Amino acid sequence: MRVIIQRVKSSQVTVNGEIIGKIKRGLNLLVGIADTDTAVEVDWMVRKCLNLRLFPDEEGGDRWQKSVQEINGELLVISQFTLYGDCRKGRRPSFDRSAAPTLAKDLYNNFVAKLQESGLRVETGEFGAMMQVSIENDGPVTLLLEREAT
Repeated sequence: MRVIIQRVKSSQVTVNGEIIGKIKRGLNLLVGIADTDTAVEVDWMVRKCLNLRLFPDEEGGDRWQKSVQEINGELLVISQFTLYGDCRKGRRPSFDRSAAPTLAKDLYNNFVAKLQESGLRVETGEFGAMMQVSIENDGPVTLLLEREAT
């Protein structure tokens, strides 16, 4: 499982010209599911996303002291199978490691449901849809989280 985690001042996702998810300060999470992923990877990733200290303290220092939970931030979760695109050969990416849509959707929905259990506001895109995502990065802070199936 791969998640691109971005600290944002705001973010929104649009499908067919309609805003379907919008957040203020928090994290934008682009989520890729591999064909070998299970609930174990989902659980690990949820804990990491909720507990990573990516936000400065109240004094406005530049040290990252607070997690998204500690600042009562918001989450925008977008499915993105292209995170498993392999561009090493040829001119067209291979998506052989991306999970099949049925498995990916189940694990993605599980990921979203577990994030919602945190009590934070969680918005989403539309799984499998063509989406436009607007991100106002804060920092910018962008990290790649990865958890391989064991």
